[in-house]
Amino acid sequence: MAAQSANRRDFLRVAAVAVAASGLGSLSDAQASQLSGVSKTISAQQDAVDLTPLHASTESPDKTPGPFDAPSERIGFAVVGLGHLSLGQILPAFGKTKHCRPVALVSGDSAKAAKIAAQYGIRESSIYDYKSYDDIRSNPDVQVTYIVLPNSMHAEYVIRGANSGKHILCEKPMATSVADCERMIAACKAANVKLMIAYRQQYEPMNRAIVKLVHDGKLGALRSIIATNAQNQGDPLQWRQKIALSGGGCLPDVGIYCLNAARFLSGEEPSEVRGTLHQPEDDPRFREVEESCSFIAKFPSGLIAACSSGYGAHKSQWMRLEGDRGWAELNPAFGYTGLKLRTSTVQDGHDVVSEPLIEAADQFAVEMDHMALCVRNNVQPHTSGEEGLQDQSIIDAIYESARTGKSVSLAAPREATRGPEPIAP
Repeated sequence: MAAQSANRRDFLRVAAVAVAASGLGSLSDAQASQLSGVSKTISAQQDAVDLTPLHASTESPDKTPGPFDAPSERIGFAVVGLGHLSLGQILPAFGKTKHCRPVALVSGDSAKAAKIAAQYGIRESSIYDYKSYDDIRSNPDVQVTYIVLPNSMHAEYVIRGANSGKHILCEKPMATSVADCERMIAACKAANVKLMIAYRQQYEPMNRAIVKLVHDGKLGALRSIIATNAQNQGDPLQWRQKIALSGGGCLPDVGIYCLNAARFLSGEEPSEVRGTLHQPEDDPRFREVEESCSFIAKFPSGLIAACSSGYGAHKSQWMRLEGDRGWAELNPAFGYTGLKLRTSTVQDGHDVVSEPLIEAADQFAVEMDHMALCVRNNVQPHTSGEEGLQDQSIIDAIYESARTGKSVSLAAPREATRGPEPIAP
C-alpha cells in the first residue's frame, strides 16, 4: 500500500512539474481531477496480475479479468425500485463491475427488500421505503442512486435524490414529458450532482464498434437506417400498459432504442419525423396505450431512418445501417445478451461479409462503471440528461405526427446532448 501511495504521489508530482514547465501555470480544479483519475488508472494497471502464457504465440492470449477496485474503494449505489429489471439484470451486474457496489435499496415492499439485502450483503439500516427515501442523504456509503421505477415516477425520485446530494443514474425513458426532463436537469445542476440516463446500448462493445465504423468512414455516407424492436406483452394490468405510469406504449419503452440508435450511431439529429400508431379496440392490453408504432426520421444529410416497434408481435430485434461503401447490422439488436454484428464492404473488388469477433460485455456493468468513473473523476456522463431530453422531444413529435397525420419539423437541440466518449473502465 505504501508503494502504491508513493507511485501515485510520484505521478502527480511529475504531472505538476510537466504542467509548470509547459507554461500553463498551476493546475486548475478540472486538471487536478483529471490527473487524479489518471493516477487511479495507473495504480489499477499496477495492480494487474500477469500470468505466464499457456499457449503458443499462434493462439489468442488468455485474458485475466480485472484489475478491480477493492470493495472499500468502489462507488456505492442505491438501487431505487426492485422490479424485474433490478432483480434480473442490475443487481447481478454489480458482480461484473470493476468500480461499483450496491450499498442501499429503496422499495415499497419491506419483506422483499430484506431478502434482497441479505443476498447482496446490504445492511438493514440501508433499506429505505419511498417515504424515507430522502433519509438517504445521511448515508455516506451512497454516492449514486439508480432510479429503476415506472417512467412517470422518474422526475420525482431524480429530483429528491439530487436534493439529497446524490449523483443520479436514471433508467430510460428519462421521463414522460419534456417539462419533467427539464426539471430533472435543472435540479441536478442546482445540486451540483451528475445526471446520467441509462442508455446501455451506447456503452455496449458492438454498438461502440459501429460508432467507430461510421466515424472512420468505413461505411461511407449513411443513406438509411432500418430498425425494429418488438415483443409480445402479456399482463394487461402491468404498469407499462397504464398511460399514467408509462407515458405511452411501445414507443417510449422499446421504440426508443431504435430512435436513440439512429441518433447516436449516425452522430446526427433528425430534422423531421412522421409517425403512425395502432391501438386495437378489442385487446384489453391496449385500452390506454398503443400496440405498435412506426416512424420515419429524416436527417439533414439526407439519411432516413425507418423504425418500428410493437407490443403485440413475437420478439424481434434487428437493425441495419446502410452507407454508400458498406453496411453494418446487429441481429439480434437491443437485447441484454446475444448481440451479433455483421458488416459488408468491398475489398479488392469483392463484397466481403464479415462477423467481427468482439467480446461481449454485461451492458449494465459497463454502464454503471462509466457512471462510477464519471463520479470519481468529475467528468460529465456520456449519456447526460440532455440526451434523454432530446429523445423525449422527438417522441412527443412522433405522437403529434400520428395524431395529426402530418410530418413534424424538429429544432436542433439547444445544447450538446452527449458528454465525452466513454472509455473502457
